[in-house]
Amino acid sequence: MTYQMPPLDQLPDAAIALHRGAPDWRAAVRRAAEALTASGAADASYGERMIAMIEEYGPYIVIAPGLAMAHARPGPDVHGPGLVIVTLDEPVSFGHAYNDPVSVVIGIAATEADQHVASVAALANLFNDESVIPALAAARDTDEVRRLLAAASHPDLG
Repeated sequence: MTYQMPPLDQLPDAAIALHRGAPDWRAAVRRAAEALTASGAADASYGERMIAMIEEYGPYIVIAPGLAMAHARPGPDVHGPGLVIVTLDEPVSFGHAYNDPVSVVIGIAATEADQHVASVAALANLFNDESVIPALAAARDTDEVRRLLAAASHPDLG
């Protein structure tokens, strides 16, 4: 079965967490894990696995200026595919040479490895427009986040 990422302009409120406090990158990743838990996609332990991936492989998840895409391999703590957007009240450093500090963290949970790869590829294309990340970071409510994601997903309609 081919995995289809849910339409970003239809993310539920539980999958969008705005202006969260995080004193460091670990806390920022935990905020994404909290949103994945609230949305029903994963258990809280998934957040610790996402942190372990960064500790092992470095800040590779910081894929664009201001944007981190937190994820870990599928496991028993993932209940279904999930995608969340978390904005931070103050940007944090992940230790990336070029793309720090981070103000938007996307959390991805997948039940199969190909889901994770498909999500990362689709999301990376979404953020080709560098203006999307600061606009998301400044968003005041979940509807504004969905509007920004919809516009970035379909730039030809804007």
